[in-house]
Formats: sequence, C-alpha cells, structure tokens
Amino acid sequence: MRALVRVAGLGRPVAPRLVLAVLAGTGAAAAAVGLTATSAWLISRAAEQPPVLVLFTAVTAVRAFGIGRGVLRYAERLAAHDAAFRVLAELRTAVYARLVVLAPAGLAELRSGDLLARLVGDVDGLADVWLRVLLPATSIGLVAIGSVVLVAWLVPAAGLVLAASLVAVLAGAPLAAAAVARRAEARLAPARGALADAAVEIVRGAPELVATGAAGSVVGRIADLDAGLARAERRVALGAGVGALVGGIAAGAAVWLALVLGIAAVGAGRLDGVALAVVVLTPLTVHELVAPLVTAARQLPGLAAAAARVVDVVDRPDPVPDPVAPVRPPSGPVGLRARALRVRYPGAERDAIAGLDLDVPPGRMAIVTGPSGAGKSTLAAACLRFVAPTSGRIELVGADGPVDLASMTGDDVRRAVALCEQDPHVFDATLADNLRLARPGAPEPALREALAEARLLDWVERLPDGLATTVGEHGSRLSAGQRQRLALARALLAGAPVLILDEPTEHLDEPTAAAFVAELEQALVGRTVLVLTHRPELFVPARWARAGTLDQGVAVADPRSMAT
Repeated sequence: MRALVRVAGLGRPVAPRLVLAVLAGTGAAAAAVGLTATSAWLISRAAEQPPVLVLFTAVTAVRAFGIGRGVLRYAERLAAHDAAFRVLAELRTAVYARLVVLAPAGLAELRSGDLLARLVGDVDGLADVWLRVLLPATSIGLVAIGSVVLVAWLVPAAGLVLAASLVAVLAGAPLAAAAVARRAEARLAPARGALADAAVEIVRGAPELVATGAAGSVVGRIADLDAGLARAERRVALGAGVGALVGGIAAGAAVWLALVLGIAAVGAGRLDGVALAVVVLTPLTVHELVAPLVTAARQLPGLAAAAARVVDVVDRPDPVPDPVAPVRPPSGPVGLRARALRVRYPGAERDAIAGLDLDVPPGRMAIVTGPSGAGKSTLAAACLRFVAPTSGRIELVGADGPVDLASMTGDDVRRAVALCEQDPHVFDATLADNLRLARPGAPEPALREALAEARLLDWVERLPDGLATTVGEHGSRLSAGQRQRLALARALLAGAPVLILDEPTEHLDEPTAAAFVAELEQALVGRTVLVLTHRPELFVPARWARAGTLDQGVAVADPRSMAT
C-alpha cells in the first residue's frame, strides 16, 4: 500500500485539475440526489392536485437538477481524465527514463514481456487510482454525508439507518469481497506480466521453436499461464458478486426501514405525508452512487500490486553509478586499454571475466577471441559501463593520457565507445529512421556516408524508396548480412572514436561472413576497433591484432597475440 500511496502522490502537480474534478463530481452526485428527492416530492404533491403555481418551483428544480447532473458529470469526467492522463504521461516517462539507466545489467532478472507489461499494462491500470478511487470517493463521500443529514432532518431514525447501511456497504462489502478474492486480485498483475512475457517469447522465437520441436511445450506453458489468469479473474468476479450482494442487501434494508420509520413518523404527525417519498427514495439514489466505491475498494489490492511493480523498477539502484566529479573523455585519437580486469555479476559464484589485460592502440583493429559464454559480451558491457569492474580498470587512452572509465559518466563513455551488438535490434521503420537512432536529426548525406562505409549504399540506392524503405518487424525484409551492415552503419553514424563489434559474423554462413569481414577491414581502416568473436580464423592477422583470448572468463595466454 505504500507504493499505492506514493503513486497517488504523483497527482500533486495537477492538483487544480483534480480539485475541479472533485467539485464537478460532487455537484453531479448532489444533482442526482436532488433530482430524486425533488421528483419524489413533486410526484407526491402533484397527487394532491394543488394549483399549478405551487408546483412551479419544484418543476424548475427538477429541470435544473436534470440538466446540471449531465453537464457536471461531463465536466468531472473531462477534468478527471485530463489530470489522470497527465500524471500517467509523467509516470510513463519516468519509468522509461529509469529503464534506460538500468538496462541491461540492472534488469537482468526481468524478462522483456514482463517489462512491457509493467511499462504499459501496470502504468495504464494506475489511472484507476484517480478515476475510480480517489476522486469518486471524495465526491460521493461528501454527497453521502449531505444525504444522511437531509434524511435525518426529516426522520432522525431513518438518517441513522441510512448512515448504518452506507457503513455496511463501504466497509462490509469490500471486506466480504476481499475475503473471497484478495489474493486473486494481488495475483492478477504478476499473472498478466508472466503471460505477456511468454507470448513475447513465443512470437520472437517461433521459427526456432518450430524447428526444434519445442513449440508444443511453450504453447502448453502459455495455456497453463492463461488458465491460471482465468482462475484468478473468476475468483475476482466471484468476490465482486459477493460485494454486490452485500451492497444490494444493505440498500434494500435502508429503503424498507426508511419506509417503515417514515410511515410511523407520518402517523405520529412528525412528518408531512408528501415528504415520505423523499425519505424512502433518497437512500436508493445514495446507494446507487456509492456502489462504484465498492468496486473501487475491491480493486485496491490489484492497484497496489501494479503500483509495487512499477515502483520496483523506479527504485532500482543504478547498476553503475556516475562519479560525483566526472572527467571528460580524452581528446584526439583514442585507444582502449584494460588492466587486471575482473567482472563478477551480483550473486554469481565466479567471475565472468578474471584477470584480463587488453591493449587496442588508437587507430588499430583488434580481436578478442573465445568460445560462446567465455565472457566476451561481458567485456563489451564493461567497456560501455553497463557493468562495473569488480577490480582492475578499463581506460580510454588519448593524446593527453589515459582516462579511467570509472571516472566518466555513463553517457560520456557511450559517446566515446559505440557498440554493434551480436543480435542488433532493427525497428519496424524506415532505413533512415533506424540509422537516426544513433544520431537524431542527422542529415541525409551523413546517412549515405555511413551506409557507404558499411558497404550498403549501393543496395539502398537500388531500392524504389531508397532510405524511406521500411525494413519490417525485427528487420524481416533484410537478410542477415544486410541487418549486420545496417547495424554497423548505425554504429558508424554515431561517430564514436572507439567501436566494439560483438560477434559481427554471427548468423552468417562462411562465405558471407568472410566477405563481411573483408568489407569491415576496408571500411574501418584508421578507426579504433575491437571485435569480439569465436571465429578468429576469419580475421587476417596482418590486419587484425590478437588482443586477447578468453576461456570461461579467464584470460588465456596466446602465442599468436600481437603487441600492436
């Protein structure tokens, strides 16, 4: 619940809009009660066939309440949704900005589908904190108190009955619903996250799953998750039914007891017979207004779980905090150097990298080799300050000397060191849009220059739409080699002095990989490049220095290593 209170506090910047929504909602609810009470009096008084002028005021009030209820309800919805969506926009921006800082090391245990559910489903669901809980509770609560005062003024005992019935609805109905479905409500958000994660997994890996015959087991897992979610939703629906039953019983009891007490008051001369209808029908309207609050109270466990999942992301500590007094990257041509580098992930039993020394002089091309799982991707993450070394250091070496990455901000490091990943993400957008991820607003000549360096420009110019060609989801309209070249062009466009290529020949057959490496050698001459690969035979020693070899995170002596 602390997370829910914290999320509710995000509404402070839009407090004026929330106050307007409360005032409009209170007016609309009061107009609904006033319409019922005035109509009841009007019908009863009209049955006595008085002069028309006696009914004129009540007729006018009925019109005013009827029109006012609709107008004020519209104003309340407009102000409430405007405020809620403004808060959600700020919350979603804050969550996304936090994900940018945390990825990838700070989110290692979270799956992409679960993150998607938190960023979209959980955040969107939190709109109900204002729209279905806080604002209606305030507005309807004020009107309910006023209605109790009105009925008590006419028949004190009936006012007490109405107050007791409202307490029974607002306390008893949620408690009854919670007794049935509290745990199911709390499970809904995590269950939806797990189902979303499984769905993303099967969509992304469908070809591999079908090829290996594992699709059936994944589909079965999704079916189990869906069945579990359905059970939780049925339990929640049962709780809602129990709450509605308690509310209906309380409302019916309030009406019948008001009728009995009102008749007694009329018989004793304490109440005008015309006002009896007001005493009887007002509780019915008030209970209709209060009914949504029961649903809101029932939603609190689910909202609290969603808020906790969102706050969990926002409150995660930086995986690699920036230094208090950062220094600037070195100037001029920049090389990359590591000394006695050790990296161990939190909770791991052994180092991912243990004792690596690395030298890539400015303007040289080098490779670090090792089998899959040897620690090459961890080295790339450390060079971009996504993970912090356990010991040792990584330095950028420029004309004015070395600068330890630990003394620089993460943004400065990633402006100086660009990474072309093993499986680069290509968005379902145009070629130009995918390139401009590296440098927003880059002019078209710069895009063409990067494509030319990546040996992709000739192909792009032959396309009917050129740079405006869409590449499909995950680059589905591109070959594996074209995706790699597009990712390389994007990295080159960033203009970082140091370029790291993580398994650039992955997913390429031997002839294609050899051709790609040959093109790399021509495109990257004069640049500081570090390639992490398990296919060292593709890289000609005359052009590529062997900077190191990893085996299970341990640096291995290699007689073919080249000091240059």
